Amino acid sequence: MIETPYLLFLGDAPDGLAAKVAQGIKDWRPDASLGQYRMEGCKADMGMTDMTIDEAVAAGCKTLVIGVANRGGVISAAWKEVLVEALNKGMDIASGLHNLLRDEPDLVAAAEANGRSLHDVRIPSVEYPIANGTKRSGKRVLAVGTDCSVGKMYTGIAMEREMLERGMKASFRATGQTGILITGDGVPLDAVIADFMAGSVEYVTPDNDEDHWDLIEGQGSLFHVSYSGVTMALIHGGQPDALILCHEPTRTHMRGLPEYQLPSLATLRDTALPLAQVANPACKVVGISVNTQHMSEDEANAYLQQVEAEMGLPTVDPFRHGAGRLVDALDAV
Repeated sequence: MIETPYLLFLGDAPDGLAAKVAQGIKDWRPDASLGQYRMEGCKADMGMTDMTIDEAVAAGCKTLVIGVANRGGVISAAWKEVLVEALNKGMDIASGLHNLLRDEPDLVAAAEANGRSLHDVRIPSVEYPIANGTKRSGKRVLAVGTDCSVGKMYTGIAMEREMLERGMKASFRATGQTGILITGDGVPLDAVIADFMAGSVEYVTPDNDEDHWDLIEGQGSLFHVSYSGVTMALIHGGQPDALILCHEPTRTHMRGLPEYQLPSLATLRDTALPLAQVANPACKVVGISVNTQHMSEDEANAYLQQVEAEMGLPTVDPFRHGAGRLVDALDAV
């Protein structure tokens, strides 16, 4: 088990979105996070107390969590100085990067010398099956996006919280490192061998009560040439009964791909739904989740009203305004 409370390591993140792991933990597990560590040049800020390693240890932090999701998931030499210091002073380290902690000899040596633990949450812990496409009992909803990092995880967690408050049966199913660090369980989908990705999604969303909903954490985007494969695995392995379309309206291009523009929500709907209906012919698009964090309240409300009028679907920012209308939309399924 990963011990809390956490010190969230933001490293030298070039912007807030690069520290989305830390942002997700801070927003959904504020009880588990005491402060942040930022290196020189860091452009991300969670609005938490900046701490040195000594200050974090004195405050009771047990684990330094690498809160940065950089392209390629690489641990730099500059980061290592901080990570080794944390180990030497009695903290564990948790990471969801592709660059595994256990593959870095200096980190392994420091951990062993100090009796500390290295937690790589992006390592599959189960031998997942190949997907068989067999219909499972229970119901499932999947968030799909016009791009990466547009709020798919936030949508699922916000909907689960709303459903549980209503006394409904619901489980958020984490499929990425941030979701796993928040909930403590899930499948690190982008680290699963390709042939077994859809099967791993079947595994993590098993048969359940007929009135139980799995809120499957979305990943990537069908329109992102780097990460579309994980989205397809979720669409077919998840066999969703309902899709929620997710969008961030202030983007000027796809995340990390300046030459690619975001598709429209209508294009996302018309592409994702037929693919979902391959595995579940009854699947429906029931709502739209918009990440309005970079808009004022008036701008956000105007945009949401415009999209709802154009698309004919309930359109909300579930983190800003609550997920009630998206949960209500599941009644149509």
